[in-house]
Amino acid sequence: MSTVEDRLAVVETCTRMAWHADQREWDLLAGIFADSVTLDYTSLNGGEPAELSPEQIVAGWSATLGSFDATQHLITNHLVDVDGDTAVCTASFQATHRLANPLGAPLWTLGGTYRFDLVRTGSGWRISGVVMTATWADGNKDLLSLAAAAGSQ
Repeated sequence: MSTVEDRLAVVETCTRMAWHADQREWDLLAGIFADSVTLDYTSLNGGEPAELSPEQIVAGWSATLGSFDATQHLITNHLVDVDGDTAVCTASFQATHRLANPLGAPLWTLGGTYRFDLVRTGSGWRISGVVMTATWADGNKDLLSLAAAAGSQ
């Protein structure tokens, strides 16, 4: 049986992923991930899940998310299952991205679910896997391409 403290720590770790990304706190963001992380954003981007280090995740996210004028990732309805030194947290999300754009709407909002896989380390719970499943979107999806292009310059 998991403790309340474990469950709260898992929820906080997952919430920190969104908070640190939105606040552009890249060093803190890297600290919530395990040494190797499986990222699966295939529901949005196609392709295959990627196995990345925290540094690789931060490099990619800071280039793309950091190129938006603002982002807000809301994560809620956390359901946590702890089994010893591993945990799974599923949650709903809504992510709004803003980028001034003279050729279209400045907002793109995406909603769906996350599945976080976590491991207990000597430093606390760390995310070892993220599966993002997009179930709806509204607004200008082209903003993602524009931000990615700006981040690669």
